[in-house]
Amino acid sequence: MVPSPNIWHWPEVYEEENRAQDVHGVVYTALREACDWAGRDVVDVGCGTGFHLPMFAAAARTVTGVEPHPPLAELARRRTLDQPGVRVQTGSAEQLPLADSSVDLVHARTAYFFGPGCGAGIAEAMRVLRPGGALAIVDLDATAHPYGEWMRADLPHYDPSAVEAFFDAQGFDLRRLDTEWRFPDRATLERVLGIEFGPRVAERAARGTAGTTLTVRYRLHVRRKPRGLEIS
Repeated sequence: MVPSPNIWHWPEVYEEENRAQDVHGVVYTALREACDWAGRDVVDVGCGTGFHLPMFAAAARTVTGVEPHPPLAELARRRTLDQPGVRVQTGSAEQLPLADSSVDLVHARTAYFFGPGCGAGIAEAMRVLRPGGALAIVDLDATAHPYGEWMRADLPHYDPSAVEAFFDAQGFDLRRLDTEWRFPDRATLERVLGIEFGPRVAERAARGTAGTTLTVRYRLHVRRKPRGLEIS
């Protein structure tokens, strides 16, 4: 298990980041279009403090949050105490605490599934999905200006083209989603940049950002579990 460099250490700032992200709901809309979860069973892998769980719970039959870091899992449980259809369990993407063919949507947003090396998690998602169910992975598009440029500067070994080629070879569809992040003030924006990037890149990003909004592109990768026999 690799510790998250941001939410594990600064969950309060990450909460501010979650509130600022995608203020027009572009990602949620694309998810619904790709794999509607109304009346179905959802698992959110790497759910962190559970920020996205209530959104799924508003329409899903059941929602399971899976989080490897116990302090974050406890925060997610507290967040969803008044929602009987939601449960939070400590676990990993490679060993989901779920039965075979028990859910309709496996969702992961900027968690675990970062390209080559995540094959075990993909196989595990296919195990727990019902036929016709979907694995939906939301990650950041490091090819897009300006956020992607900061990502590449901060992670020089990260190759977005290789990541896309990996998911394509694994049978995923790809959709690019342009979103707006809107912060209440400059101090919040700079705190968020400070947990997402190293000091030098964070300072450069702050200098290069006018006002309190950012344009950030995501990628939505979706792979479905076949309804019939799958021949390997």
